[in-house]
Amino acid sequence: MIATHRWDDWSLADLLEAKGEHRVSLVVPARNEEGTVGEVVARTREALMETVALVDELVVIDSDSTDTTFAVATDAGATVHRSKEVRPDLGSHPGKGEAMWKSLFVTTGDLIVFMDADLLDWDTHFVPGLLGPLLTNAQTSLVKGFYERPGVDGLQGGRVTELVARPWLALRHPELAGLVQPLAGEWAVRRSLFESLSVPTGYAVELAALVDTARLHGVEAIAQVDLGLRSHSQQPLLDLGAMATQILAAMLAREDDAPSGVEEVALRQFRPAVGAIETVQRGVPTLERPPARDA
Repeated sequence: MIATHRWDDWSLADLLEAKGEHRVSLVVPARNEEGTVGEVVARTREALMETVALVDELVVIDSDSTDTTFAVATDAGATVHRSKEVRPDLGSHPGKGEAMWKSLFVTTGDLIVFMDADLLDWDTHFVPGLLGPLLTNAQTSLVKGFYERPGVDGLQGGRVTELVARPWLALRHPELAGLVQPLAGEWAVRRSLFESLSVPTGYAVELAALVDTARLHGVEAIAQVDLGLRSHSQQPLLDLGAMATQILAAMLAREDDAPSGVEEVALRQFRPAVGAIETVQRGVPTLERPPARDA
């Protein structure tokens, strides 16, 4: 069963005590988010690095932005890397998952928290809320956030979540059907787990991580935390269609009965597990379908 918590189930004092020797990396993947990334960086840095020492490093991975995202994030106090310049020997496949995967080469934390760069209505409690299950339960390896998502013009956020991700999980992975927002960009993971997973280069990274974690370690390794309220800029419907296609292609490729042609598409989307990267030759990586769990 997937444990469900609220962000205020732990005090900052409790989390700081539980942190012990753990090192926490906050990673913000960003592409053309000059209007919001500065506040995301500045607020979290002030609250969680300067006021209390819960976060040890704050890293922005800039995924080929054409605006001033890099400069804004740097000025706000983040360590910023251009995704294509991180391990250029491995090539570059721009996308959200690529930025998150490449963060493993430039961060040092054994606990990694991911936050989107386009947040509009949010608070810094997101980070300690996500860290709570990791710091207080050794069995937990991946934590998803969920929240209320008010939209504009009466249109709620989470359209791809409700129309694609959750129906897919309900039909193909019912053990994960209790996840409220499986595509949430705010989540936390143990480095040891994330390094063991192959990672889609685009929007499917969150869903793939959940499915693979459940397969390899059981749903007991997953928790979710109610973070309250969160809003971000809305994407056009056509862009959401492209997102949904990436997610479905990645998920279909992970099924034993994948339709012909889908795996070929997915091969161009997946990055190998960092923990085994020395065994991967340069070029298009091999899709690593996780082994089935022992009964």
